[in-house]
Amino acid sequence: MNMADKRHMKASSLSRGDKRRLEIGMCLSQEPRLLLLDEPTAGMARADTNNTIDLLKQISDERDITIAIIEHDMHVVFSLAQRITVLAQGTPLVEDTPDNI
Repeated sequence: MNMADKRHMKASSLSRGDKRRLEIGMCLSQEPRLLLLDEPTAGMARADTNNTIDLLKQISDERDITIAIIEHDMHVVFSLAQRITVLAQGTPLVEDTPDNI
């Protein structure tokens, strides 16, 4: 999680990106097979967003975990997704690969 240098800090004093990494790390400690993330980069600066994208790619590559993400930032969606489902008021409009969306 690249947070060893922050191990003595209170969670409340961490940046939004660091808090999100901490939350993801806490989830991973349970060794899930499915990771559900609701707007994991909401409110982050672009640098933190890119770091979170890299972290999620690493998790996806190194562990046998399905990651399902609800996200409005298309940069995040197209950086991470293997499949995309576009919803309108809860109704699926299209589902396909990022290249075909």
